[in-house]
Amino acid sequence: MSGTEHLEVRREGATLVLTLNRPEAKNALSLPMLVGLYDGWLEADADDAVRSVVLTGAGGSFCAGMDLKALAGKGMEGERYRDRLKADPDLHWKAMLRHHRPRKPVIAAVEGYCVAGGTEILQGTDIRVAGESATFGLFEVARGLFPIGGSTVRLPRQIPRTHALEMLLTGRPYPAAEAASIGLVGRVVPDGTALDAALEIAERVNACGPLAVEAVKASVYETAELSEAEGLVSELKRGWPVFDTADAKEGARAFAEKRLPLFRRE
Repeated sequence: MSGTEHLEVRREGATLVLTLNRPEAKNALSLPMLVGLYDGWLEADADDAVRSVVLTGAGGSFCAGMDLKALAGKGMEGERYRDRLKADPDLHWKAMLRHHRPRKPVIAAVEGYCVAGGTEILQGTDIRVAGESATFGLFEVARGLFPIGGSTVRLPRQIPRTHALEMLLTGRPYPAAEAASIGLVGRVVPDGTALDAALEIAERVNACGPLAVEAVKASVYETAELSEAEGLVSELKRGWPVFDTADAKEGARAFAEKRLPLFRRE
């Protein structure tokens, strides 16, 4: 199992749990964290026994974004990982899900701060749960910076444009209730229970046919920018093969026999 000093990896049944683990810095991004994240996404996709991923943070925060001390020139922690970044200059963007999409569903469990780079990573996740005291926002413009992790492209496609532009152009914090009201997160739960709620969602995902789940996720993203007519054609190409799988037949049999299905990814 992968992992680094700033990224903890563990298994909960068929769910791979990735925990941003730098609580003394509110889980601000570091090189060890980014390397661990990218390796975690690869591990999840390479292991057929993993059916979902939960991303969370240690110490009551999700992620406070980039380490501004490092940006100011004081150096990023984890110099021993520098060769990884040299070998793959896009590694940090892939780690942040800017232009890397795992085929397994990714569920975010947010407590505390999820701001700047944290909100950018959030946009790469599929299902999002937040504790009621969580805080979101893209603070970059307030510091004279640009949210270059994909937010000017993705955020207006995920929430109404007026809300996206307000978030992008004001740099103000958003409480969890407001984040839910504009569609940035899907569910707000009592503080301290976001991870439990995310794991419950993951268990429901895990109980479904893995080939079907992955095909559905792929179809949603593949068709997002197509016209409706083009999207429906694309959906058939993704969807019809699922009906020919042994898992589909097992699902129908289990329903008829009033039992839980035993999916084998076949």
